Amino acid sequence: MAASKTQDIVAKLWNLCNVLKDDGVTYHQYVNELTYLLFLKMAQETKTEKQIPSGYRWADLTSREGAPLLEHYRLLLIYLGSHGAERVQAIFNNASTSIREPRHLHKLVTDINALDWYSARQEGLGDLYEGLLEKNATETKSGAGQYFTPRPLIESIVSVMRPQAGEVIQDPACGTIGFLIMADRYIKERTDNLFDLTTAQQEFQRDTAFQGMELVPDTHRLALMNGLLHDMHSPIILGDTLGNVGKQLHDADLVLSNPPFGTKKGGGLPSRDDFTFPTSNKQLAFLQHIYRSLRKPSAKKAHGGRAAVVLPDNVLFEDNTGAQIRADLMDKCRLHTILRLPTGIFYAQGVKTNVLFFERHSAETGGTQEVWVYDLRTNMPAFGKRTPLTREHFAAFETVYGDDAHGRAKRKDTGETGRFRRFTREEIRKRGENLDLSWLRDDNATHHDDLPAPEVLVAGALENLRDAMDELQDLERELVP
Repeated sequence: MAASKTQDIVAKLWNLCNVLKDDGVTYHQYVNELTYLLFLKMAQETKTEKQIPSGYRWADLTSREGAPLLEHYRLLLIYLGSHGAERVQAIFNNASTSIREPRHLHKLVTDINALDWYSARQEGLGDLYEGLLEKNATETKSGAGQYFTPRPLIESIVSVMRPQAGEVIQDPACGTIGFLIMADRYIKERTDNLFDLTTAQQEFQRDTAFQGMELVPDTHRLALMNGLLHDMHSPIILGDTLGNVGKQLHDADLVLSNPPFGTKKGGGLPSRDDFTFPTSNKQLAFLQHIYRSLRKPSAKKAHGGRAAVVLPDNVLFEDNTGAQIRADLMDKCRLHTILRLPTGIFYAQGVKTNVLFFERHSAETGGTQEVWVYDLRTNMPAFGKRTPLTREHFAAFETVYGDDAHGRAKRKDTGETGRFRRFTREEIRKRGENLDLSWLRDDNATHHDDLPAPEVLVAGALENLRDAMDELQDLERELVP
């Protein structure tokens, strides 16, 4: 099946949301509703219905209409939350429906049943579901972008980190497990879909290799479904990594993550009792968890666990506790690379982000001697619907990063006019542990200050206006019968 066929099925599934608009169903509720129905349908298509109790399967929905259909569906959601296979119960845990009209449910069931499921199986049901999640994330009105990291960025990070079969790979803020799925795909592509491995190694990859934790129940549900469709059966834990349950995640060979932005709700501190530096800043707390959870070098593995983490600018320059945490990170780990990301690639258009690449050091001090910074932010286009972020935008960075997953390949400082610079640990210490390192002149800035030139302001405003008009047109299509 061509990629356009997958996109066609995703578009049809997404457009079914219009069926529920009169029921007041939100986009996020709709994706949850689709997850319940798609799980039942995909179990039928993949002949894995034995995990679902008899009487609560897809055929039990297609054989009903009207009020009996809606009544049975409501009972089904409750029943499967405590019956069937463990993964089934987890997906349907506390499940409920927002559908009030029986005809709307019947329309959903009928249209889902009529899709080209043969083609969907040929392409991969996991790719189909990933496409649905991506569609949800790119719709501003859904608000789902907060847990969806741009796929080109994930692909680039995984490419340079080179996950290997046999490694424990963790995401402590896993969302819909996009990082873990990409790492799994990378490994499968290099092991003939795991067939190059022994039986024991295959079982490890499917059942144990990945560690994930997600705080939000609905997002956790989507993560479980996503993993299931990609034949990944490692446990994804519903819980707060910044609470004591987060201590379950440890001894990772590789951490890939994009922790949530902001402060802990209510401004309180994380309840973890093993953090050296208490802070209400969630990113700084997650950073502490990540570098503490990396495996140390050993006789069996010369290199320590490594990590690539997406973090906002404030983590690089926040004073006091922030400076202490950065110093501790650079003591315990070799922080070798920082990638300054372009603005506008996340759901919050103004947020400035970076990727920190580091590796656990054998000792508790002296881990970092130098830090290389790649500036992919200055003089980059304004990304949006009309200028989407692509993998090609990361090509130059991947080249200079080198072919060593531990960031030890030979590198060349490109000087004050280039994008790749080297800073010594002593230089950073003199800056008060400030890692907000920049040197390129923004060609779009005026000579007198850091404000963009008028033509740049106009171009940015036009881009935002076009995006707003697109959203208004989408809304108008939804409202007009």
